[in-house]
Amino acid sequence: MTHLWVRAEQRPNEERVGLTPEGAAALIAAGIRVTVEESSARAIPLDGYKATGCEVAAENSWPQAPLDAIIFGLKELPEDGTPLPHRHIMFGHAYKGQHSGRALLERFKTGGGTLYDLEYLVDEDGRRVAAFGYWAGYAGAAVTLKTWVAQQRGQECPPVGVYPNKDALNAELLAELDATGTRPRAIVIGALGRVGTGAADLCEAMGVTVTKWDMAETASGGPFPEILDHDLFLNCIFARPGTPIFVPREALSAQRNLTAIGDVACDPDSDYNPVPVYDRATTWDAPALRVATDPVMDVMAIDNLPSMLPVESSEDYATQLLPSLLTLTDLDSGVWGRARAEFVKHC
Repeated sequence: MTHLWVRAEQRPNEERVGLTPEGAAALIAAGIRVTVEESSARAIPLDGYKATGCEVAAENSWPQAPLDAIIFGLKELPEDGTPLPHRHIMFGHAYKGQHSGRALLERFKTGGGTLYDLEYLVDEDGRRVAAFGYWAGYAGAAVTLKTWVAQQRGQECPPVGVYPNKDALNAELLAELDATGTRPRAIVIGALGRVGTGAADLCEAMGVTVTKWDMAETASGGPFPEILDHDLFLNCIFARPGTPIFVPREALSAQRNLTAIGDVACDPDSDYNPVPVYDRATTWDAPALRVATDPVMDVMAIDNLPSMLPVESSEDYATQLLPSLLTLTDLDSGVWGRARAEFVKHC
């Protein structure tokens, strides 16, 4: 019997989950065994899973799970160097030149396990079957606006946290923007995608004028002086070979209106980073990294942004992913076969 083991997330501020109780019930009805770990942080309570018939395991007990279990989580595993003998479904961040990803692949090679990277679960046309992109863009735009608001006060962006829903986030941010007496101008690159749509929606809900760019506007390969004419720049394009540089390092000392960058894609250690003015992700405690002071420039690059709205983002993502989870009984074809082929290629 196919056995899906839903692990607790071990990363700080991570309350999301990729399977809801309703989804678990559908898997069990399809003959798939489901184990859900206890969690001190998960936004969706354990009682709902118990009611559907899921088995319950201790928090972070997945290393001792049966070897035939498929371990399902979202964010990174602890970087302890231990071999990984299981099959894992997660965001590995290991295929685009990320230096930390190479260490992860070595752990799989040593342990004999397999990574089914959620970013590479794609249909026959190469389109991802599920993504958190919309809520990443939405939350990323919100934190970047908070960064800009802090600049108007002569400060740096204060810590951010989890919100019970988007209405609570919107109400807080709207009050902060109103207190400045003005609104910035923003440019979103990748505006036709899920991430860019979320970013643009948040900006428009806040009364911020948005310039929307996508592939057509960046096909020339740059430079793009229009970006520097805006107050905010939101990068919503994932780094890949051939991606142009949007904000070069020379921009830090150039004459510009741009003071806040939201790198929602957040691949600072990728060889293809299109915003090479910073070199590390930011955190919930320190959401923006100051990379220039004259004139000022802050970069927001939090890499688990949807966790700011964990209930909505979990429900949205789990709904998208469920049809693929229902095919876990056949890991050799379809989305799972393609994901395994990607893993083998990069190993």
